[in-house]
Amino acid sequence: MISSLSILASALLAASSAAAHPSRFAKRGTGVIQCPVVFSGLVPADATVADFDTASTSPFNTGFVRGSESFSEILLLPGVTPSSRFDNDSTQALEVTINDQSIFQTQNGFRRVGLQFKDDSNEGGQGAVGVRTLHWSVKQDPTKPLNLTHEYLNVWHEAADFSANQFNFEMGTIIGTSGADKDNFKILNRQNTEVFSVPVDEAAWQNFAITLDFDKNTIQIFYSAGDEPLASVTDVLTNDNSGGGQYQIGMLKKPTGTDDVVNSGFQETGIDEGQIYGGLFLEDSADGCISL
Repeated sequence: MISSLSILASALLAASSAAAHPSRFAKRGTGVIQCPVVFSGLVPADATVADFDTASTSPFNTGFVRGSESFSEILLLPGVTPSSRFDNDSTQALEVTINDQSIFQTQNGFRRVGLQFKDDSNEGGQGAVGVRTLHWSVKQDPTKPLNLTHEYLNVWHEAADFSANQFNFEMGTIIGTSGADKDNFKILNRQNTEVFSVPVDEAAWQNFAITLDFDKNTIQIFYSAGDEPLASVTDVLTNDNSGGGQYQIGMLKKPTGTDDVVNSGFQETGIDEGQIYGGLFLEDSADGCISL
């Protein structure tokens, strides 16, 4: 007969092992990437924050988009469980944070930190040709909540001449609105018309995908919560996808109280905010291929 002390010892050993190797015991996402990957922002399970400062080890551009702080000072590896839908034992989540020093170049109105796929070219790149589907999952960090009285631009595709975005993924109070839907994620087309909205879930992963057809100038949105398969939540909609450009992923917090949001306006002090990302990749959706 096994003694109670033996059972206790076994339980303590299992708990210790789980703490040391959380990925072995964590529920992983069940999503499968089914299409050719054009750009990958999936973070290796053994990555450290220092890896994001070095071009050979980071999946992102190490020079952009940030202020004076290095990426290792502003990105976190939160080790959240369960993982996002398209993460597995070989990958992990990444958290983008902003603070009072998150001022990119001379954009003093914004607090901004962003990720760009390191192989994504602003002009003539492979991200803005044919049919492409951008995947990302987001999760909220209760210790670094966002101030939703501000407008946040989280994911977007910016034209090469910086004059417009082919789409915006936003949260918070969009400038010029009443803020009645500030607790919703919102996806806007190039004309800044809302095409999809869903409440922010404070606990679960939320999964998004946007298919851009650069030949036919269309956009389509896919969504799911938790580990559920993605499903189409819009029709195939007309959208102006011209102008090339790059994908931007992270946080751009706009100021309040100004018409010149880039250069001026109000930002409170003591900012300590974060957005957790997982399952980040761009796939080739030629012939209708989309990972759900």
